[in-house]
Amino acid sequence: MTLDLPLPRTSEEQRVPVYRSSDPTQSASVRPTTPLDDLNLNWTEKQLPERERTKHVHRLHPYLGKYIPQLVEVFIRRFFAAGETVLDPFSGSGTTLVQANELGVNAIGYDISAFNVLMTNVKAGRYDVSTLRKEVSDIIDKTERCTDQPRQSLWGKPTRSSSRATDNEYLNAWFAPRALDELLAFQSLISSYEYADFLKIVLCRAARSARLTTHFDLDFPKRPVTQPYSCYKHGRTCEPTQTAFKFLSRYAADGLRRVEQFGQLRTAADVQCFNADSRDGSIAAVDGIITSPPYVGLIDYHEQHRYAYELLGLTDRGDLEIGSASDGQSKRAQAAYVENMREVLENVVPSVAEGGPIIIVAGDKFDLYPTILQGLPLSCDTILKRHVNRRTGRRSGEFHESIFVCSRRSGSECRLG
Repeated sequence: MTLDLPLPRTSEEQRVPVYRSSDPTQSASVRPTTPLDDLNLNWTEKQLPERERTKHVHRLHPYLGKYIPQLVEVFIRRFFAAGETVLDPFSGSGTTLVQANELGVNAIGYDISAFNVLMTNVKAGRYDVSTLRKEVSDIIDKTERCTDQPRQSLWGKPTRSSSRATDNEYLNAWFAPRALDELLAFQSLISSYEYADFLKIVLCRAARSARLTTHFDLDFPKRPVTQPYSCYKHGRTCEPTQTAFKFLSRYAADGLRRVEQFGQLRTAADVQCFNADSRDGSIAAVDGIITSPPYVGLIDYHEQHRYAYELLGLTDRGDLEIGSASDGQSKRAQAAYVENMREVLENVVPSVAEGGPIIIVAGDKFDLYPTILQGLPLSCDTILKRHVNRRTGRRSGEFHESIFVCSRRSGSECRLG
């Protein structure tokens, strides 16, 4: 039984937080007894630089729309004990699952995106580093040897002939002939290695950088760029990338380093991530939830990794995304978002142990979550406000998040904070 009582609504004035005079919370200092009112989660770029937000495998592959591991760490330390299990029904790039493992907490994730699940399982995987190092070295050497026949490019620069043609329209449009040849050569070798999934992530990360786009628009390229252009990033005329091998080599080495770093921190805690829709299906019993659902009309999560779906032949389930950018932010889109999010929570909340925490980090620009949470078997104990102003480059700026700190309640115990 649930009590259909209204949640306190958040006004626009309440949504914009005021910086506290206290220093931001150090995530490692949080304890189960830390008062929620003492948390200051408004880290600035200087206080929490990018190298810390993207530590070890958290930057194994770029991903738009992920939250930072330090935020996850705060709530895992506050609400979970080693050996317990946390669920993320929107696991995305795997931030919750990786950070939970680092702290000895078991983790289960679900995501509609096949690429997201592949990326998460690679990040959280266990590796014999010596074997992985040999495989990385071997595939790079073989790729270089089988793509070494020079010819001329559009601008008279040396490129390589392609014996690995494809009829894939996307790949032919978005990659120069030499770059595509190198990517396809690397791809053709992957299946012979033990750590093939790791190599798939290297391939996709290299493909992202090797696309025919401007250096400053890797996030949202609209169409292939095939001519020299005025480069915002470098302040000069640049040419579209013609090669992929340098990226394959660079990201293979970087990925190996990141896996080694995480290997020194990872625990025996279990990590499982499934390619599934959290709106339906059986959900394993867990001790609590930490998640950051998609925002309304902000990102197309399949489309941002289109190159990966085309190269790996992954099944595209983008039509099942919640809050995708292609749906926009109209009233109709907002109503659909509310309905879909309620379906997710109605399916996953009952899997949480009685009294277990349910932490939802949301960009609630349209004040939808009071309606979404209405009548569910939980109590909303508090709503924390977080000012995010760390973004740099062309996407610089600031935005605000609401963190709904709830707990699983049933029957007559259902209450509202």
